[in-house]
Formats: sequence, structure tokens, C-alpha cells
Amino acid sequence: MISVILPTYKEAENLAVLIPQIHQVLQSEAHEIIVVDDNSQDGSEELCLSLAQNMPISFIKRPSERGLATAVLAGFDAAQGDYLVCMDADLSHPPKLIPKIIEKLRSNAEFVLASRYIPGANTHANWSLFRKFNSLIPTLLVKGLTKVKDPMSGFFALRRDDYQSKRKTYSPIGYKIALELIVKLRLQVTEIPFTFAARLHGQSKLNFKQRYLFLRHLTKLFIYQRSNAS
Repeated sequence: MISVILPTYKEAENLAVLIPQIHQVLQSEAHEIIVVDDNSQDGSEELCLSLAQNMPISFIKRPSERGLATAVLAGFDAAQGDYLVCMDADLSHPPKLIPKIIEKLRSNAEFVLASRYIPGANTHANWSLFRKFNSLIPTLLVKGLTKVKDPMSGFFALRRDDYQSKRKTYSPIGYKIALELIVKLRLQVTEIPFTFAARLHGQSKLNFKQRYLFLRHLTKLFIYQRSNAS
């Protein structure tokens, strides 16, 4: 079975579009869609309960905890599938790519990452220079941790067994969970190209606090890598 995890905060309008799309592309597969919500109170819970009448959806509400990375961990922990897929809920990640990602895992890839920075990939035309700069700088900062071209991507998949193998070591801060898993699991990463689309509804949650948390997380990962070098 395939488990698709969607970490959310005030994404009800996007979920109404995204969830049916995911269900459609996976209709020939056993699958579940797990929405992990940081107490949005925007109608996300009611929407998911309604859609769950016809689709395999679970809704996890986190009344007090916050953070995209820990939300993904909560979804992965609850997942029943053999394959775990993480993607953003704002329609920037195309659901039609999920079958290709799963095909790679079934063909013995260990960790599949949808990348914006390899041949064949692209970003939407309205991506500003400021947004590109905000993506480029963190990517450069993590060069000492991984050679992956797009370690900031939030669209990735791995096997549940691999995820669980080092579950007790995970301690992410902020919003970059793929980097945490890449560093600690040491799996071979297969990057596949995709076109990063514009958010459909709402506004980005990336702010100064999230950038600060990323730097704290980055420091922790460098310390972890140094202490576990072999």
C-alpha cells in the first residue's frame, strides 16, 4: 500500500483540489491519504471528514504541536503503507508524479526525491528572483551534508521499513524533513525532475522564524554527521 502524507496549516482550499487528484492518480493502487494538520481551524477537518466518505483519508489534528517536519513524522508514524510519500499541500507538487516515484522505489531505488535542479526540471514562470535566492542559499549551505542537488525539496518517498530503522534518531526543527532523513538514513538518493508549480491558494508559511529554525536544524545535522562519521 502507498501512504501519502500531507502536512497542513490553513490549506483547506488547496486540499479540496489536491486530495481528489491524489486519489485519482492512485485509483489502481491500494493507498491512503493522511492529512496532518496543525490545528488550522479553517474547515480542513470538516472537508477531510466529508471526502473520507468516498476516499481513503485520515485526518490527524495536532492541537498544540507546530512544525512541518514533525507533522510529517506524525504522518509517517501513523502510516500503514509499504511506501511513504511526502508532498506539500499547496499544489506546488504534481500528484501525477507519484506513480513514477513509486515505480522507482519498486525498481530498487532507496530514497526518491523530486528535484527542481536537475536536467528536465523547472520552476513556474512567476518564481521571483527573491524566491530563487531563498532556495539557492539553503541549498548551498547543506553541501557539506549531502551531494543531492535539491535537498530542500519537500516531495519525496521511501520505504516504511527504512524510515522506521532509525526512528529514534530523528529530531528535526522547522520545516525540512527530507534533509533530516537523508543525513540520518544514509540511503542512496534518486532524484527525478519535476516542474515546481505556483501555490494555488493562500500564502507561503516561510518566514524569518522558519529561516532561523532551519539554521538551528542545520547546525544539529552537522554535529550529528561529525559524531557519527565512520
